[in-house]
Amino acid sequence: MRRLPKSVWALGFVSMFMDVSSEIIHALLPLFLNTALGASVAVVGVIDGVAESTASITKVFSGYLSDKTRKRKPLILIGYGLGALTKPLFAVAASPALILGARFADRIGKGLRGAPRDALIADVTPAALRGRAFGLRQSLDTVGAVAGPLLAIALMSLFAGDFRMVFWVAAIPAAVAVVLVIAGVREPDRLSDAPPAPPISIRDFSRFDAAYWSIVAIAVLMTLARFSEAFLILKAHDVGLAIALAPAVLVVMNLVYACGAYPAGVAADRFSARTLLLVGLAALIAADALLATATSLFATFAGVVLWGVHMALTQGLFAKLVADHAPDALRGSAFGLFNLATGLTMLAASVIAGVLWTAFGPERNFVAGGAFALAAAGLASARLR
Repeated sequence: MRRLPKSVWALGFVSMFMDVSSEIIHALLPLFLNTALGASVAVVGVIDGVAESTASITKVFSGYLSDKTRKRKPLILIGYGLGALTKPLFAVAASPALILGARFADRIGKGLRGAPRDALIADVTPAALRGRAFGLRQSLDTVGAVAGPLLAIALMSLFAGDFRMVFWVAAIPAAVAVVLVIAGVREPDRLSDAPPAPPISIRDFSRFDAAYWSIVAIAVLMTLARFSEAFLILKAHDVGLAIALAPAVLVVMNLVYACGAYPAGVAADRFSARTLLLVGLAALIAADALLATATSLFATFAGVVLWGVHMALTQGLFAKLVADHAPDALRGSAFGLFNLATGLTMLAASVIAGVLWTAFGPERNFVAGGAFALAAAGLASARLR
């Protein structure tokens, strides 16, 4: 890890602090919406799906702009800054509509920073170390995702179950993340000043080869299988987990994710992408099977652990595959298009899961997730070498 550029480390810690902030809120938000604001599970799914798809749509434009201007850091800073500014809105929200607005603005910030950040990591890292670089950033990001829910549990105890006070505290690590972007992130020298054509043109689509589009298609199918983690929290609550302990679901999942992301990144630099992806999809199928049939907290948390395993094995791997199969001049746009496809799919997945849960109970949405994961495994077997 000492061979990785300083900007990779800086972006890793930026992600960690922002994720601490975000996960303090997100660990409690489904139950805050459901119990404090009276929103249905279907509404929770819609809010989460709209928010995540907004982030992914924004990544298309931010990726293109970072390619066109040859500047990644300004968009990264604006994105993290907007994310920090939205945190207080959750503390003052009195309706699901305002929560939707806050999530919408927060995810625009995520979209602005996501594709330029990933492109910058690829820019500054030698190709032979990209798996490690993306694994490190993902691992540090997930350390924040572990710390956030743990802090949420402690703060809920400290503030006697006051959601809003906890949300106010969440604004602090977000501010730290912004300071770290300003102080620690550096851009590489640009080798060319000529901007590419807009990525939405037919000509630019032709510059992405069949391998790139296969990666996008596999990720879309897998995203249909891995709807919002809000449903993991709701499932645990459904089988008896107390509201105050609800963040423990994300703690367990993200602890597994954090421990596995960097070793998975090292493996991605050495071994077959198809093998790693199939193992990750097998973990997701097993997770869905457990969660569909679980009637106890033990079985539910076993499913959550496997969900974390699949995240560790697949998320950094997809980032490496996109970087490896994109033209250098369109790297930001490649990440943007990838995230557009998966983000719109996340909206559909979360809405479908919410509707299935409301109409038929939690079992059906996990069964549907397992079926989509199986389809993704079939496509990966056929298309990835």
